[in-house]
Amino acid sequence: MCGIGGFVQFEQKTGDQTTLRAMGEAIYHRGPDAGGEYLDEMVGLCHRRLAIIDLSEAGNQPMYSPDQQHVLVFNGEIYNFLELREYCEQQGYVFRTRTDTECILALYQLEGDACVQRLSGMFAFALWDKTKQRLLIARDRLGKKPLYYYQHQGQFIFASEIKAILTLPGLNRALRDDAIYDFFCHQYIPDPKTVFKHIHKLPPAHLMTIQRGEIKIRAYWDLSFKHTLQLSESEIRDRLLGRIELATQQRMVSDVPLGAFLSGGVDSSGVVALMARNSSTPVTTCTIGFDDKKYDETKFAKLVAEQYHTQHHELTVASKVEERLEEIAAYFDEPFADPSFVPTFFVSELARLKVTVALAGDGGDEAFAGYQKYAVDQLENRLRDKVPALLRKHLLPALGQALKLSDHTLFRKGRTLINTLAVEPDMGFYMANAFCSDALWRQIVAPDFARRVSGYHPSEVTIQAYRNGDGHDHLSRILYADVKTYLPGDILVKVDRMSMANSLEVRAPIMDYEVFALAAQIPSRLKLNGNEKKYILKEAFKPLLSEDTLYRKKMGFSVPLAQWLRVELRPLAETLLFAPDAGIQHYLASRALKEIWQRHQAGKGDYGSLLWSALCFELWWRRYGV
Repeated sequence: MCGIGGFVQFEQKTGDQTTLRAMGEAIYHRGPDAGGEYLDEMVGLCHRRLAIIDLSEAGNQPMYSPDQQHVLVFNGEIYNFLELREYCEQQGYVFRTRTDTECILALYQLEGDACVQRLSGMFAFALWDKTKQRLLIARDRLGKKPLYYYQHQGQFIFASEIKAILTLPGLNRALRDDAIYDFFCHQYIPDPKTVFKHIHKLPPAHLMTIQRGEIKIRAYWDLSFKHTLQLSESEIRDRLLGRIELATQQRMVSDVPLGAFLSGGVDSSGVVALMARNSSTPVTTCTIGFDDKKYDETKFAKLVAEQYHTQHHELTVASKVEERLEEIAAYFDEPFADPSFVPTFFVSELARLKVTVALAGDGGDEAFAGYQKYAVDQLENRLRDKVPALLRKHLLPALGQALKLSDHTLFRKGRTLINTLAVEPDMGFYMANAFCSDALWRQIVAPDFARRVSGYHPSEVTIQAYRNGDGHDHLSRILYADVKTYLPGDILVKVDRMSMANSLEVRAPIMDYEVFALAAQIPSRLKLNGNEKKYILKEAFKPLLSEDTLYRKKMGFSVPLAQWLRVELRPLAETLLFAPDAGIQHYLASRALKEIWQRHQAGKGDYGSLLWSALCFELWWRRYGV
């Protein structure tokens, strides 16, 4: 795992060797083992290396083709590199290293841009073709590895993290209002936006080329739900287990110590089981716990650790939250508020004491319908279909208004259900999962900011993704929407930043794009079977895991957020949110925010998500705000 950066200077000089070194230093944590730069009159490239495969200096980057005409900087891992290496050797390419990096160079020389079609892994890379005077940038299919770029007034700068781009002086740091609105509703900023108007994310599964100042972006892959497997349940189950096991085997190739995150849930437990089945030595496992037993999963993780005789390590994080939050949040260069980034940081920190690579169970929920929200939304959609459109559009909104007379939890839940039933399925999915409802937004938004974003609504992100999906049923479309929005914008950002903050590489076998492609072809009834979530994945893992592990109530990587804001984080949050120079006051009305804070402290409501988002925004503002 590594960090990359660079610039092109077709139209004007952008930087020099010192510039490239500064960019690399900004992302040193992504690759503390080695660094390097390349500079000519047209392009500059920099690299930070976390050595995983071929630990020799031969694996350092930038890496050059044998004829010196192609220069590559690469972040990630190519899991089928041994297969690709054999193919390239058959075509006459002579390798000089044992790295997966060189496979990209070899494939490019043989097949040009089409090389990305052969790559199975997580990656973001930039390849300078001196002959064509063209820079090729690519990002993996599901968006596991990040790539940001700044484009403004003839300048083009790119990097693995925004902080590397911002090392260059004189950049336009204007903020993007609609992205900030997105943040408060989604807890992250969806691609291709960032919080900065002139910095963008290259979307997953996309290529970008820059040649003589002309920039082109195109997709090279998409996830399709169009075709359904015509196989028996047992055949699907066996094929699925075989595919996940192969993906696990591929991700166990490493020249450095390797272990796993273990929560005790189905996904991570299944991965650990497959690792144990394919390892001659005990697997190293790490888990995070909380003092609040409602959120603590250590006992479940311990059951799996004992079953597979792993070298197991635990850490309780509650007492560390207040003293470390500012440090941890600083690794996000734009507002980000998924609270599970806290335990993800700590489990990464714990794992890094033991290993350099950790396998994780990410992806199972999005591929196989593992979240409770999918079951709830399926039920809501069935109810929606039974209510005539005229009644949905006119009677239900009036009933929702009537339920506003009480703030009792039951009335609030009823109001939410009625409001989502009154709209179309795509909008209903957004409303049920937004972290800030329209009613709450109107209550707290600062008037000036409300005017600036009046023509935009964050639901556009979800609705567009939902409508782009080619699935034949509602579940397929909401899964597709999450794969295009929530997965790359939230889950994968969280894991990348928190693991890289600790110079730890995280690999996720279930996130293999062929596992996702297979899952998309599995009938929806085998993913969400009645109220049984991830049904077919559990069936696949049945030979490996106990009934207690497979069918216990899902907890997820949750945190005691409401309590943190009332106890551990209360002093920090009050100091930051209500300071005279607080950045949040430019976006949220101070008096309304104070009222909500007081209601939360008095236990008259749980406004944890909104207040946490405000705190995360303020932590970001103190570092980057203008």
